[in-house]
Amino acid sequence: MMDMSRGVPVQVHVETWVDQDGEKEHHQFDEPGQVVQLGDTWYVRYIEPGDEHLPVTFKIQGTEAVTLIRGSSNNDTHVRLQFIAEKQVTAQYHTPYGVIPVETITPRMDVALNNEPTGGEAYIEYRLSANGQHIGDYRLRLLFNA
Repeated sequence: MMDMSRGVPVQVHVETWVDQDGEKEHHQFDEPGQVVQLGDTWYVRYIEPGDEHLPVTFKIQGTEAVTLIRGSSNNDTHVRLQFIAEKQVTAQYHTPYGVIPVETITPRMDVALNNEPTGGEAYIEYRLSANGQHIGDYRLRLLFNA
C-alpha cells in the first residue's frame, strides 16, 4: 500500500451509469479522499460508501491510461480494471468464487488534471466482457478537487 501521508485531501465525486441485461442504473456519491502525485501519475483514493467499505484507487497516468483498483488483496472481492482509449485490456476479477478474467474495451476516455488548485476529472466509457460474452456498457465520471 502506498504512503498516503503525503496525500492532498480532496472531495471526490463519482458517477456511474450501467447498462446491463436491458437494465439501466445510475449511481453517484461524494466522499472525502486523497490525491498523491508521483511524477506524471496521480492516485485518487477514497473508501466506497456501502456495507463493505472497500478502498478504491484511481491510478491516472496522464491522459493515456486510467486504472481502477477496487478492494484490496485482503478482500474477497478485488478488481483492477485498466482503461486505455480505443484498446482492449484483460483484467482479473477476484471473487469469493474464484478469479474471473474480464476484458475492458474503452471507446472514449477524457482526462483533465490541474495542479493549482489540485483537482481533475476523468470520464470513461467502457464495455465489459468475460469469456467472449458481453456483460454490459458502462460510463464513469470521476471529479476531485482540493
